Amino acid sequence: MLSKFIYNFYIALDAIAHNRLRAFLTSLGIVFGVASVISMLAIGKGGEEQILEQMRILGANNLIIKPVLEQNEGDIDDEEEEGDSGKEEPKRFTPGLRLNDAESLSRLPHVVGISPEIEIETNAIRKGRKRTIKLVGIANEYFNDPGFNVATGKAFIKEHHENARPVCVIGNSIKNRFFPMENPIGKQIKCGQHWLTVIGILSPRNISRENRDKLGIRNYDMDIYVPIKTILLRYTNRSLVTSSMLERAAWNNNEAPESSFNYHQIDKVILRLDNNIYIQKIAEVANRMLARRHNQVIDFEIVIPETLLEQEKKTKDTFNYVLLAIACISLIVGGIGIMNIMLASVMERIKEIGIRLSLGATQQDIIFQFLGEAIAISITGGILGVITGYLISLTIQSLTGIETIVSFSAVAISFVVAISVGLLFGIYPAVKAARQDPVVSLRHE
Repeated sequence: MLSKFIYNFYIALDAIAHNRLRAFLTSLGIVFGVASVISMLAIGKGGEEQILEQMRILGANNLIIKPVLEQNEGDIDDEEEEGDSGKEEPKRFTPGLRLNDAESLSRLPHVVGISPEIEIETNAIRKGRKRTIKLVGIANEYFNDPGFNVATGKAFIKEHHENARPVCVIGNSIKNRFFPMENPIGKQIKCGQHWLTVIGILSPRNISRENRDKLGIRNYDMDIYVPIKTILLRYTNRSLVTSSMLERAAWNNNEAPESSFNYHQIDKVILRLDNNIYIQKIAEVANRMLARRHNQVIDFEIVIPETLLEQEKKTKDTFNYVLLAIACISLIVGGIGIMNIMLASVMERIKEIGIRLSLGATQQDIIFQFLGEAIAISITGGILGVITGYLISLTIQSLTGIETIVSFSAVAISFVVAISVGLLFGIYPAVKAARQDPVVSLRHE
């Protein structure tokens, strides 16, 4: 059986060789169909990898708590009644997001780590070099994140936090900018009004600008990290009563416009859970706990990165499915083109079919011959389609900046589908050719 198919396949190739242009034009439908499928799958794979990278950056098991400006409380009806009576309910006091909030949240079940952060913008100066940087106050838990490894030197120790030591761990880009030809460990860099001793260097994060902008995160490689107590004692502690806070209170009492004064002691809290299946429930409990601690004033927001990214992934998947469906239609159109040309070929070669049948060829031989032609056209179209699809994917990435990844599975699926289309749409013309009456075929002109 196999030898018979191979023999008839060679006859099919010989027939294609005598009609190369027609065979090439017939295969164009398969070429563009396969190219469309590969390019669409490449866009989908690129989007999936981008989502996974964002997951790795933000952490699939993380909850992020951020402070917001103080929110007004009460129902609309209550506000209307207060407006009619001329009485206004006094605003509730809220201490803002504080370090002791983070300590309380650390006692929640399934929380395996908690990392409070304080960010201030200041200037870094060393040997005539100056640059605006983010000075980030952190706890040691920060370095337990797989993306924040201390490559050289050491992380903070308990004594650094308790005594607010002027020490720092610098990002990789800070090292390259301020210490280009020397080892920074043990050397000093001035941040704001204080000199800090470098005790460690972080591994480079290499996060793309697109992901930084999309996720709203900093360039971690350009940050300088200090113990959180160092920030609070040596730089700023927004929870302390200051003249700015008193001024804000006076403005509020005089019904002046709200000030943008930031009264939150810390700028972010990241909760790391042992399993993301509990993430929604822990978020609800954390929300109730913080609302109670803040006197029912919702001046914070809880972000679940996994939920946001999953929603984005579903949206992209839906879009990719639509594009893939359109690409599959192109393959079907290509298959119809093969059937059309093969039917025309059968009508043109009736006498040839009659001669083969009269010389002893069986109906199976004729079927194998015409199926071989359809499959050969599909294979050629599939190979050209893979090459075209790869080039289209590269063009899309270079022109639009959309990441595309051509995977082996996408190539294999497209190639198998192309051959299947040729086989499916080549069966009917092959059977029709095999059923020709040899006597009638020989008389055909």
